[in-house]
Amino acid sequence: MKHPIDSSRSLHEAFTAARRRAGGLPFLAESALSGGRIWTFEQAGQEVDALLGLYSGRGWGHGHRVALALGNHPRHFFHFLALNALGACIVPMNPDHRGGEIDHALTLSQADLLVAIEARHEALRAALARPGSVRPPLVKAQELAQALPMAPDRAVQPAGDPWQREAAILFTSGTSGPPKACLLSNGYIMTAGAWYRDLGGALAFEHGQDRLLNPLPVFHMNCGMTSIATMCLTDNCLVLPDRFHASSWWQDCVQSQATAIHYLGIMPPALFKQAPDPLERQHRIRFGLGAGCDPQLHGPVEERFGFAFVEVWGMTETGRFLANPHEPRLTHTRAFGRPAPPLQVRVVDDEDRELPRGKPGQLLVRCSGDDPRRGFFSGYLQDAAATEQAWRGGWFHTGDVVTQDDSGMLYFVDRRKDIIRRSGENISAAEVEASLAAHPAVARVAVLAVPDEMRDEEVLAVVVPASGVQPDEALGRQLVAHCLQELAYYKAPGWLVFRTALPVTATNKLQKNLIFASGQDPRGEAIDLRGLKRRSG
Repeated sequence: MKHPIDSSRSLHEAFTAARRRAGGLPFLAESALSGGRIWTFEQAGQEVDALLGLYSGRGWGHGHRVALALGNHPRHFFHFLALNALGACIVPMNPDHRGGEIDHALTLSQADLLVAIEARHEALRAALARPGSVRPPLVKAQELAQALPMAPDRAVQPAGDPWQREAAILFTSGTSGPPKACLLSNGYIMTAGAWYRDLGGALAFEHGQDRLLNPLPVFHMNCGMTSIATMCLTDNCLVLPDRFHASSWWQDCVQSQATAIHYLGIMPPALFKQAPDPLERQHRIRFGLGAGCDPQLHGPVEERFGFAFVEVWGMTETGRFLANPHEPRLTHTRAFGRPAPPLQVRVVDDEDRELPRGKPGQLLVRCSGDDPRRGFFSGYLQDAAATEQAWRGGWFHTGDVVTQDDSGMLYFVDRRKDIIRRSGENISAAEVEASLAAHPAVARVAVLAVPDEMRDEEVLAVVVPASGVQPDEALGRQLVAHCLQELAYYKAPGWLVFRTALPVTATNKLQKNLIFASGQDPRGEAIDLRGLKRRSG
């Protein structure tokens, strides 16, 4: 079967082709604030070749899984490319995980080896010492030449087509239970990279000219799969900061000579709340790609910083992502694009029946043609039942609630589990969060449902106040009044809790299931503001 991407059947093949074409061009770089070292395609290739020889000399290759805890640094990709050339699968580790989380990742992936930087050794050793843990050999990256063990024997099928071969295992965020392990093939990675390369519009790459500053972690598909593949396919450079730092972001953008960035939803408001900085308009950035930019801030953010913040939608499971790079981009809404071939979409009710345009429902996606799963993840590792449930009816069920207008434009509403059902009305937690987040007294907020004896459910807001702001009932009343200026009365918080911080994943996604203890009634510590929720008129 021919694949309409290029001749590369694996990530390493795509990198090798770019190395031949553009050996002297920059490929991987530390951010300027992390040292600023740059590796050209040829220099990176020499690093990869050395690791490839080391791994292959000890028998590592097809059928083996190697967990990598190497941080947000180009060295992660040197190991990834070397292992990919040998047909081995990587398991990128989350640096914020401890104890049981590490145990879960290693056990579910059945990793054969764990390669880590010095800073991660203490936590990893402690996790490996847990009773019953999977215990792969733990090797320091800087001691690999001396300490790399011989690979274990594996009874595996023939290597076959590299396109189909497993290349990586990534974990879901685990906001509603233990993380699932998504098995990804080379075909997934190359499809995702080519999809990004070809989107065009505001997201058009210039071959051999661009530098993408991506603060997202390498264990995330955005940076660790899609971005690296796109750089190989466009002869461009991926710049890796350790993470996002609002206070030094524009300095990093300018000194790194970035021409594109990726962003999380928290980044635009964090940058917008900063005092004006001359560097915020001295950069070379043409576009940003991300999700969750508040529609109230989207236009002002673009005007102030001078480039497009392009909203996209995607999941680890889907590989390809929907994007809104073409004018008019409808930045005052939560629009995230129209489906483009071969990606197909449906918006359905709870019985998977297609809904009329404009009605909110669950987003289903698939690839057109004989194989609806082409370019998607290969399945949830060791969980065939969950894989088939997600793919029931031949469509991948995303769990996201969206609407679609008559032009085909899709608009994000919420995650299905973040819908609050109050007196027969469906309330989007994300919509209420966006309203509260726009208030200057709010640093961070989570909105969720709590039981209500009369109305089924009520809206609860958990608020982290901005620095210097007094968390009291008077502030709570201000926040409800603020919401009532923008939203229907029933959407405003009826209960409010103040906290000093909220639990988040390493990609800054809220972990709402960890805000309150299991079985705890959040209303026990909340301020009751239900009396402020009245119909106007």
